Formats: sequence, structure tokens, C-alpha cells
Amino acid sequence: MSDDSTTSDDEPRTGQQTPETTRRNTPGKGRRPDARAIEPSAPEEFGLVQAWWGGGKGKTTAALGMGFRAAGHGYRVHLLQFMKGGADSVEDVRGEYNAIAAVPGISYENLGHYGWAGMRDGSDEDDHAAQADAGFKRARELVDAAGEAELTEPLALDGDPEDGVHLLILDELLYAVSMGLLDEADVLDLIRSKPDALELVLTGSHDRPAYLDDVADLVTQVKKEKHPFEAGQRARKGTEF
Repeated sequence: MSDDSTTSDDEPRTGQQTPETTRRNTPGKGRRPDARAIEPSAPEEFGLVQAWWGGGKGKTTAALGMGFRAAGHGYRVHLLQFMKGGADSVEDVRGEYNAIAAVPGISYENLGHYGWAGMRDGSDEDDHAAQADAGFKRARELVDAAGEAELTEPLALDGDPEDGVHLLILDELLYAVSMGLLDEADVLDLIRSKPDALELVLTGSHDRPAYLDDVADLVTQVKKEKHPFEAGQRARKGTEF
């Protein structure tokens, strides 16, 4: 008579995992991860569309974290920022740009304009619209370029984004839509035109981007419960910029 606790190949039955089988079924097989040299590589399962929105802090931070993680695996990553002009409390340098410059495989562009649209901060509303339009045209160029590249193969870590990227982050694009600077229909067209292997990450907007319901694979709301800005804290170097 067989032992009911095991299958014929000595594997525990469902619901009766042992520490050994748990390790075998875990990525990394239970081994401690160590840092390794970054070499060009290609992702095996990229191609999803992600959207990060909400009134809480952390949307760009989350996208950047994914970008650095992907770059650490040797994938080609590009960050295109909309509406990242800052305010007078923010210096003309961002820590993430310095970090990006130090890591192979990840690059950035900032097509934002000083201030924020609709905030009466003295910035020119026409300039905001022009910059958002320029940013979207650039996003379309990068998506089209990715369609011409072989994304299932490694890409040069120091290559131009016009040569293709595995992960494209369109930071604050959703804000540009919610503020009426870009059209929802154009964003949907951009998403539907992307190559299958391109991972596309969109961030921004305090308003739920319901127009993405049928095209986004991951939608995360970043919800604010408390923020130091409400108590008068200004943007801090190293956390907000």
C-alpha cells in the first residue's frame, strides 16, 4: 500500500509542501541573491501595460524602482517624463538623474515645463500644452522604434533609445491626460500600437484612468492616508527630488 503523504515520484501531495519542495519551487531555488555584473540580456516575459495612479506619493518612485530592477538584469530601459518641471522649492537637479547616469542600460528624457498646468504658479499654460504634445510625439517615436527592434534579444546597454528598449516608462503622462493636455483616444492608440514584447509603464493622475480598463494589465492606485505636505513640509532633497 502506498503512503498517502506522497505521490508516486516521492513528491508531497498538494497542500503538504515540505521546506525542500518549497525551495525548489521558488525562483532562485532558495539561494541567497548576490550582486552580479550587468551584462546585456533580454526579458523572457515582458509585454504588459502598467498604470500607476492616485493621490498618494510613490507613483514615479515605483516606476523608477522597476526601471532600475530591469536595468540590473541587463534589460534596456528608458524614462520619458512629462510635466516634471518642479517648483521653486526644488533644485535644478534630481537624484534619479544622477543615479540613472551611473547605471548602464537606463536613460531618461525630461520634456516637462516649469511648474504645473492649472496651478496658477506663473508658468505659461500654452507652454505646458506644447511640451505635453512634444512629449507625446516623442513617446510615439520610441514606441515605433521599439517595434522595429528585436526585443527578444539583448540590446546594447549604451545604445540610443531609438534603437529600441525593453521597458518604456512614460512618467506623468496620465496627469497630462487628466489635465486636458493630451487626449485619451491618442493614448489608447499608442498602447494598442506597441510591439508585443515592449513593457509599457504609465504614471500620474489623481483621477482614475478608467479609459485604460480594457488595455492595462496592471492598474495600481497609490492612496494617500497622510502626507507631510499637509503640515507645511516642502519637497525634500533625496525623497521628492
